[in-house]
Amino acid sequence: MSNAKPNFRRAEFRKSSFSDPQQDCVEVAQRAGWVQVRDSKTAFGGPRDGRLGFSGARFREFLVTVRRP
Repeated sequence: MSNAKPNFRRAEFRKSSFSDPQQDCVEVAQRAGWVQVRDSKTAFGGPRDGRLGFSGARFREFLVTVRRP
């Protein structure tokens, strides 16, 4: 994994296959050991496009936490 966080492009973000294609959702992009999460209802690259960035390991920890009952 590179220490430099990548600059993700719009085309790299994917919505969950469980999402309704016509609805807003959380989108995720992964590359080179890094992950970013964004809200699909915000304009990509706009002032409200507040993305969360994680290393791959931290993202796996995040998923374990949010999936916990």
